[in-house]
Amino acid sequence: MTEFTYKHRNDNGDTAPLQKWGIDSEYGVLTDLLVGPIDNYTWQMGNAASRRSVRLGRQFDPAVARRQHQEMLDAYKHAGVTTHLLPADENLPYQLYARDSSVMTPWGPIVTQMYSPWRRGEWVDVVKTYQQLDIPIYDIITAGSLEGGDFMVLEPGVILCGYSGERTSPQGFNQMKSWIEKEGWEVKGYEFDPYFLHIDVLVAALAEKLVAVCVDAVEPELVQWFKSRNFEIIDISYPQVMELGVNVVALGNDRVMLPADNTELKEKCRARGLTVIDPDISMITAGGGGVHCMCQPLARKPA
Repeated sequence: MTEFTYKHRNDNGDTAPLQKWGIDSEYGVLTDLLVGPIDNYTWQMGNAASRRSVRLGRQFDPAVARRQHQEMLDAYKHAGVTTHLLPADENLPYQLYARDSSVMTPWGPIVTQMYSPWRRGEWVDVVKTYQQLDIPIYDIITAGSLEGGDFMVLEPGVILCGYSGERTSPQGFNQMKSWIEKEGWEVKGYEFDPYFLHIDVLVAALAEKLVAVCVDAVEPELVQWFKSRNFEIIDISYPQVMELGVNVVALGNDRVMLPADNTELKEKCRARGLTVIDPDISMITAGGGGVHCMCQPLARKPA
């Protein structure tokens, strides 16, 4: 057992990877997952998706949201994934989106700093949960903001991180980048418009060397970067992106979980031989977050 600490990171790099916990890719076989609680979830007007839902006359139904959340948890269990639920705090309506309050690395989790005022308390239960699970924290962001929806352990040796100046600021990005580069890993930064909230609205890792990207919504430079690293790109249309059409969790062994409404990506994944698991979470995605937003991988086995 590795002793719990708030800073497992070695200032000079060469930090020891964790043995039981940690991830070195987005596509290794997922064994353990941190999931946010549905208890206090309501739509907040701090993102385009929830504002659009209200504008179109949709109404939030907490009973439906709870039922859909349980359907997603049952799907993970069926796929062999152990889920660990964060304890619910009545003051945190977006605590459900566990992707953002921390990010996992090979050396342990980074506790992040949230941008939105109604999310700034989420770090408390995240830290308590890591302590209960005996997962030492790699370090804690103290410069600006950094949110997990912008952070992707793309493949061994490479982190992709978006920053819009809001959800993830240049200061938070640069602090994280300085840590990871000392470990000998590459950190690819991508600046994008804050309208899209997080980079996981635009990009998703599906399997080894396979990503989904809304090519129309990203800069050509990012597309060329993926191609230079020999990634195959599944192009997803802009209308689907506005419905969280690339918000996906790779489960490993060529399996992906995505919302039932993501019909375009679902068909394209199956055409490439991937197994698709597709719970209905429409009441939750209408508030601005999909399956990827609701979880943080804690452990993956090598693919």
